[in-house]
This record gives sequence, C-alpha cells and structure tokens, in this order.
Amino acid sequence: MAKKEQQEEVQDVAQVETKKKSTGKETKKASKKVEKETQEEPVEKPKRELSLKERDPETFLKEFNWENYQEGIDPIEDGTLKEFEKLVEENFVDTLDDEVVLGEVVFMTDRDAIIDINAKSEGVISLNEFRYNPDLKVGDKVEVLIDVREDSTGQLVLSHRKARTIKAWERVNKAHADGTIVTGFIKCRTKGGMIVDVFGIEAFLPGSQIDVKPIRDYDVYVGKNMEFKVVKINHEFKNVVVSHKALIEADIEEQKKEIIGQLEKGQVLEGVVKNITSYGVFVDLGGVDGLVHITDLSWSRINHPNEIVELDQKLNVVILDFDEDKTRIQLGLKQLSAHPWDALGEEVKVGDKVKGKVVVIADYGAFIEVAEGVEGLIHVSEMSWSTHLRSAQDFVSVGDEIEAVILTMDRDDRKMSLGIKQLTPDPWTDITKKYPVGSKHKGIVRNFTNFGVFVEMEEGIDGLIYISDLSWTKKIKHPSEFTNINEEMEVVVLELDVEGRKLSLGHKQTTENPWDKYQDDFAVGTKHTAAITDIVDKGAVVAFNDDITAFIPTRHLEKEDGTNLKKGEEAELQIIEFNKEFKKVVASHMTIHKEEEAKIVKKAVKKQAAEAENKPTLGDANMKLQELKDKMDGKK
Repeated sequence: MAKKEQQEEVQDVAQVETKKKSTGKETKKASKKVEKETQEEPVEKPKRELSLKERDPETFLKEFNWENYQEGIDPIEDGTLKEFEKLVEENFVDTLDDEVVLGEVVFMTDRDAIIDINAKSEGVISLNEFRYNPDLKVGDKVEVLIDVREDSTGQLVLSHRKARTIKAWERVNKAHADGTIVTGFIKCRTKGGMIVDVFGIEAFLPGSQIDVKPIRDYDVYVGKNMEFKVVKINHEFKNVVVSHKALIEADIEEQKKEIIGQLEKGQVLEGVVKNITSYGVFVDLGGVDGLVHITDLSWSRINHPNEIVELDQKLNVVILDFDEDKTRIQLGLKQLSAHPWDALGEEVKVGDKVKGKVVVIADYGAFIEVAEGVEGLIHVSEMSWSTHLRSAQDFVSVGDEIEAVILTMDRDDRKMSLGIKQLTPDPWTDITKKYPVGSKHKGIVRNFTNFGVFVEMEEGIDGLIYISDLSWTKKIKHPSEFTNINEEMEVVVLELDVEGRKLSLGHKQTTENPWDKYQDDFAVGTKHTAAITDIVDKGAVVAFNDDITAFIPTRHLEKEDGTNLKKGEEAELQIIEFNKEFKKVVASHMTIHKEEEAKIVKKAVKKQAAEAENKPTLGDANMKLQELKDKMDGKK
C-alpha cells in the first residue's frame, strides 16, 4: 500500500513538474500574492545580486522565474539578460515542430515514459511506442519528434514512433546511397519472399535474394536477425527492397575467381547438387556453378535427372569443358565410370539373339537397351517383312521386353542395329507356291494411294490393286469411293515379282466382265427407254443401269416438236456408239423420230410408185375390151 502511495506521489510530482509554469493566469495570481505579502512585511535591504558568472548556470536556470520576469516583478539588468539568453541558447533545444531530437527517459509508469529533451517541460510518450524495446529503462536515450511545443494544458507533445520512422527513412536512404550493411528482423513470410523490419520500416526481401542458392523452405528464416543490403527504394510508394544475397555474392565472386583460375579439363571435383531441371543438373563447386547435362549423367538413357540425383546431394564430377571466360562450366558424371560398350563381351556378334527393353520410340524406329548403357536401334523396316511401312508404335511400346537379332555392330562408333522380323521366316520364300498368278485370295485393305489400294495378304506380304482394277464399270477417282481401311476384299493375283517383292492384284477380275454381255445388249442401233439423269455441258447423261451410263450430245436431245429433252424426262433412245475398251456409250433421241420420218417418207414414196405402176393405159383398156369381146364370143 505504501508502495502504491509512493508511486502516486511520484506521478503527481511528475505531472506538476510537466505543467509547471504553463498557464499565465496562475502566474499572475502568484505574482499578486507575492506583491501583497511584500507590501505588508517590512522591506529589508536587498542583497547584491550575484552575476551569472558568479552563479552555477544550471542552478540559475532552474531557479529563474520566467513569469516573474515577464510581469516585471524580477527586473534583470541588460548585461545579465544577455548572459541569460546565451545560457538558454546553450542549454535548451530549439523546439521546432516536426523536429527529431534526442531525449532521456527520466521516469516510467505502467503506461507512459517521461522524456526530458532539455525543454521548458518534459514530454510523455506511451509505452506502446516502445514495444520493440521491452528493456527500456530510466536513463536510456531515445529519439523523439516534437509534434506540438505546448498543447492546451501546457504539455509538450512528443512521439517516438514518428521520430523512429523519420530517422529510419534517413538511415535507409543513407544505407542505400553508401551501400552500407544494415541489420533487419525477418517478421513473416509473404508472396514471393519475406517481410523484414529494418529500422522500424517494413522492407521486402525477395525469395531470390535470400541466398545464392534456391531456397525451398522460407519458414526457417522467420524470427531471425540477418544482415542485408538496401538494393532499391521507391519513394513514391514508400517501398524498400533488401537483399542478403548481395552481401555474400561479393565473397563468392572472389572465391569464384580463385576456383575458376584453377580449373582444368578432366579435373575431378566434389560438388553439391544446387538445382535440378529437365535438361540437366546445376552443381555448386564451392562458389561457382557447373552444369551436368542430362546426357552426361548416366550411360543409360533417362527421362529426368531426378532419376539419378537429388537436391543437396554431394557427388564427384569431372570437368568436360568451359568457355574462354570460364563462366560456363560443363561437367560430367557418367564419365567417372567405364563405358558399358567397353564391358560388352567379345562373344557378342552379328546374328546373335539378344533381349532388351524398349527405352525410346521415334518415327523411324525404336531404341532397345540390351545392356546398361548399350542401346541398339530397330528401324521400322526391320520390324515387319511387309514393304508397307507403318509406325514403330504399331509394333512396340516403351518398357516392353523384346527379343531381337543383331544385324550390325560397330564397337568403335558404339552403334548397333537390331531386327525383330528376322525371328520369323521370310514369307516371300515360297511366294510362288502360295500366291501363283491367277489364284484367288482374300486380303485386308491397309492403305490408300491416289493410284490404288494396298491389300495385306498376310503379315509381310502386301499387294497393290491399281484403281483401274477395282471395278469393270464404275469410274473411280479415289479408292476411298470404292472401299474402306481394314475392309476385307477378294482379289486375284495378276502379276508376281519375287526379286522386287511386288505383288500385283485385281478385284474386278473376281467377277465376269459385264461389258462382254453389254456389247450385244447395247449394240449400235439398239433402242432403249430411260429418263434423262442430268444435263451437262454439251449434252446430257442417261443411266440405263448401274453399269451403263450413256452420253447424249445436245443436238441429239431434239424432240419431234423441235424442243430438247429435259432432266427427268423419259424418252426412247437409240445407241449410236458403243466402245467396250473405253467404256463409252453414246445415245440419241433425235435419230428415233428422224428415222420414223424417214420411214414415212419412204412409205409414201413407195405408195406413190405403186400407184403409178398400177394405173391403166389406153392400150391396156383396148386389150381388156378385146379379151372381154372374145370371151363373149366364146373363143376362150
């Protein structure tokens, strides 16, 4: 209880001190009271006033009553006044607004700190502004900003937070200009980096500027103090960017020069995996980075470097090459072990059967790993006896375990070619027995060309049907109009070239040539009734059946009344031309009615001729009269 009363008493004293000499009214009352008392009491002879030089300046300043001086109660000589002004100038700060000054903590309560800045009165600052410094104590020097020299209560208004901010920006700008190192506290993680407290200002630390190597876990840095370099300031938006990487890059650059100066091709160094990409691995050699390309990681083919190495792994690498400036260093890992081709036994030779795994498939073939680091190529032409080439994916897939035959082997160039069709007999060996000319078979349509259809008779044996051998009657522009891929088709062997491995087939030959029969049915002069199918340039087309389509020239479309036949109009037509070889048929309607007209004319001519021939003459009449007379006379 006594302690609490003591604290309250101290607080009251502090408040009195801070408000002392603040209001003019209290000063006037005090001066009148003094004046009244001096009038009532007997006046003593004033003692000689000591000069400022004879007094202790600090004591004088404390005892000097500024209000009494202003009211004229305590007159001061001009010389003394000048000395006083000089002491004030030397001992009191010029309390301008928005000015940062250094003050001393003279007293602390549970909520506030009393700060002496050598002004007429002390200032009070909330302890909330000192959260960053929990060890604040009496006697500490702190920077404060004079917000207001004297508020309505006569209190000096100070701010440590504002002062700290102003000074922080001054320090940050100076650190940026001078390139000096600053210490900051990493407060938290944010998108793309960290937030760092530097002199009370929140600065941004990009993730790429934390260290020279990529950082995978930012959280481990939260709550730590680190040294930084101010690399960028945006005064408009009050943004500050700092970098820790910039501090260590200078040291690394020196190490890098020292390391690079000692590099030699073939040199083996120890490094740490710094970064893994799809094309290779970056290895830290102790201040300088080198790249191990994916092809130099392993003698075997790999899809991604992480199949061989992992981050932060230590490994030995060999220097393969570097540029003249030694800024790009090419490293190798697989070169530290013997090439697998060197370990390949001499007993392995052309013609041997080997087993391996499909590791890569390309358009032209597939690569087979027959031993670790030893690959052979199976070209697509060596996957099937068929001359009709397909994609390698039609035969194998990545990861398949297959058997193949060694076709060629070059140990010097470390190349090997393989084949899988050689595991089965060549189907062309007895082709003449299986597919003699004239024999009928069934095959599968595998591919189209502009000139024909490829038909697979069996695996390894393909035949070609030319477009002209697809149908006896139809005019086909492209094979797709007649058949479809993977459709079964009946064929006849027309020609066989064993050496050239070529088989010529026909489809129309499987049926009788209908044109042999049509040659008689549609002979020149025969008449047929049909409707006009279409009107075309220079004439019309008429379909007599599915096979026979005839052309009618324009002048042969003329009807008896002088008009021409129209599309869809049915009429009697006469064949005027039939060509079996070119499958050409020409018909005419005009010849029908012209022929009828000719017949009518001919008939009329004949009738006239007959009539003219049967008309009696005068001589005939005399003869008939004579015959009649003789008959009557009984001569006959």
